[in-house]
Amino acid sequence: MKVDIEKIAKLSKLSISDSEKEKFEKQIENMIDMIENLPDISGKPFVDENNRMELRKDEVIESMERQKLLSNAPEVLAGCVAVPKTMES
Repeated sequence: MKVDIEKIAKLSKLSISDSEKEKFEKQIENMIDMIENLPDISGKPFVDENNRMELRKDEVIESMERQKLLSNAPEVLAGCVAVPKTMES
C-alpha cells in the first residue's frame, strides 16, 4: 500500500525533512503490511451470547522464588523492592 507521508505530516501538523520522508513512508507501509497480514480471529469470539466479555481461566503457575527475585534488587525494604521517590507529596 502506498502512503502519502506529506499528507499525513500536514494533517498531523508535523514538519518532516526530505530525508525523513522516505524513512517514515517505508516504516508506515511496513506497519500497514504487517496489520494486513494478521491472522483471522473471527472464529474465536471475545463475548458470549449475552455480550459479556469472555475472560481467561485463572491458573496457578510456578514462578520465581521471592528470595531469588529480591536478590537482584538494588535495595529491599520490608520484603519489597525499594525505588526512589518519583513524586513530591
